[in-house]
Amino acid sequence: MHKYFIDKADENMLDFRTDTFLSVCKHMNYTKAAEELNITQPAVSQHIKYIEEYYGAKVFGFNGKKMYLTEAGEMLYEAISTMKHNDSFLRDSIHNIRNHNSTLSFGATLTIGEYIIPGKLAAYLKKYPETKVNLTIANTEKLLSMLDKGEIDFAVVEGYFGKNQYEHIVFSLENYTAVCCKNHPFAETEKSLEELFSQTLILREKGSGTREILTRSLEEKNLGIYDFKNIIELSNINAVKTLVEKDCGITFIYEAAVQEELRKGTLKKIYVKDLIDKHEFTFIWRKNSIFSDYYKTIYDNLINSVL
Repeated sequence: MHKYFIDKADENMLDFRTDTFLSVCKHMNYTKAAEELNITQPAVSQHIKYIEEYYGAKVFGFNGKKMYLTEAGEMLYEAISTMKHNDSFLRDSIHNIRNHNSTLSFGATLTIGEYIIPGKLAAYLKKYPETKVNLTIANTEKLLSMLDKGEIDFAVVEGYFGKNQYEHIVFSLENYTAVCCKNHPFAETEKSLEELFSQTLILREKGSGTREILTRSLEEKNLGIYDFKNIIELSNINAVKTLVEKDCGITFIYEAAVQEELRKGTLKKIYVKDLIDKHEFTFIWRKNSIFSDYYKTIYDNLINSVL
């Protein structure tokens, strides 16, 4: 990120006009930003004009009627988002010092939040029993939005993210597999992706990392999820597993989420020849955060926590 924008944004970090800028970025519409902020549209225009004069660059452009961020606008958005988060984290940290406690405010995607993080977090809390925890479990898309707004400090995600926007460390490398019910004719057999298209696909909602991995694997071969016979979309992992166990379709899922079912034999693997079979779970936070060293310490403590 260009140092000029970081320095200038830092000088003006808490100015109310930056909230207007972020709202316009969110909606790409002056009227909707005005409604969200409960101010007039001329006021929005005035705030944006001030910002452009202050930084000496246009931050929005138009392609016909469609608004977009200019290159300078994108740089400014990244700088202000990070500064906003740093300010929020700093205020919380000072509050925690005054009250002699510490807080972990973070997010995790569903597979990680249900099957990976609980054991790590329990071991962490045994070591630091006074820690307060605010854990949000949501899909990758939602968590990235929360990070950008400063609503959480870091996240552990399974999905793809813009690596130019976030600092990141590999949290773990997990097996990704296809599964079916125990009596399915494909159980414990080797198949290509295209051979599975005769089946109903049960998958997570849009925005989930589990779904995105499958989508990208298919796109690399000029295929898509709608090549399957039928699609069932669910936002709950246990519901997905139950429908697969009842032979309502097959699914693609992290092995960590079906270890117990595979052990009991209620679900069986399908060995897919052309599927990405491993994927990284990643620990991420806003790029250029002044608290990077602190987040790395938390990462070290979590990753090495064992009950």
